[in-house]
Amino acid sequence: MRPVHGGNLAWAAQLAQCPPSVILDFSASINPLGPPASALDAIASHLTDLCHYPDPRYTELRRSIAQFHSISPDWILPGNGAAELLTWSCRELATLPQTHRLVPAFGDYGRALDAFGAQTVDWPIPLRDGCAIPERERCAITQNRLIPIPATATGGLLLNNPHNPTGQLFSVAQILPLLDQFALVVIDEAFMDFLPPAEQESLIDRVADFPNLVILRSLTKFYSLPGLRLGYAIAHPDRLKRWQQWRDPWAVNVLAAAVGEVVLQDVEFQQKTWNWLKLARSQLFDGFQQLGLNPFPGAANFLLVECEASVELQRQLLQQHRILIRDCLSFAQLGDRFFRVAVRTEPENQRLIDGLAAIFQHGG
Repeated sequence: MRPVHGGNLAWAAQLAQCPPSVILDFSASINPLGPPASALDAIASHLTDLCHYPDPRYTELRRSIAQFHSISPDWILPGNGAAELLTWSCRELATLPQTHRLVPAFGDYGRALDAFGAQTVDWPIPLRDGCAIPERERCAITQNRLIPIPATATGGLLLNNPHNPTGQLFSVAQILPLLDQFALVVIDEAFMDFLPPAEQESLIDRVADFPNLVILRSLTKFYSLPGLRLGYAIAHPDRLKRWQQWRDPWAVNVLAAAVGEVVLQDVEFQQKTWNWLKLARSQLFDGFQQLGLNPFPGAANFLLVECEASVELQRQLLQQHRILIRDCLSFAQLGDRFFRVAVRTEPENQRLIDGLAAIFQHGG
């Protein structure tokens, strides 16, 4: 069965008839530099804690996150990845008459909203060809394009910023009016930390002003720890206490909690990541353009690329070059006309570019 998420190496290995370990994975948007040494050291030094239950309040973890964001620990709830916290967000959104979202949208939004019977209204982000965007705007989705939600919309809003899969970054100025418009606004900022602080458009520092605002953050993508599962929500304490009553106890294991206490203080790794991403993303973007592809300018660590017959291209890259890209079939508005790739190291990016060139020029 074709996966709906990236990073399914077992599926890819079966298609490519090779061991999963030899596949170069561009389908999952994970930092290729990590995990940082600080995370691995924390895991090693807390292995003996496996014989104990975690602190149910996650006091030290919440304190570390609070210090990083300069907010009170009472406004923080750690979770088993951002996905768990998305579930509780959608349980609340489902109590409203409607929940609005931009599409194409991350597939887990639909899963979580449908699980609680939410009534959803989708608003398409203008894409390039066939979507009323003139040919002269071939560079299409740029940062701060207007959010296509009418002022008459009410209820709940589920928004991710930067947007997945287009990579579009919405500004704080664009989002602030929506906080007065909607009864509940959930903003998934899972990829925000890939932007240097001066370039981020986070609303974390506005949560205390808006009790209807929830921010979701992931620690697994930036710090390359998807197998550990760690994220957190920032919202009004009353809301977080309600979520705590809904979920199972000890949602975060002791090793994940220990990692979360240290990685946000790893300034050296953060700077290394920002330095890598700026150059590597430009390399990949330029390489795609030189091949005649149409990549979307993106603010995060992935690029959406317009391309005919992307599923067949995915198959050829896997079978001929052992490279996995993310097809967009799970995004109903994109289908076979787009693929998405993570930005990886410069040598790995070049391997993808060379593989694509071989397929386009010589049939593989």
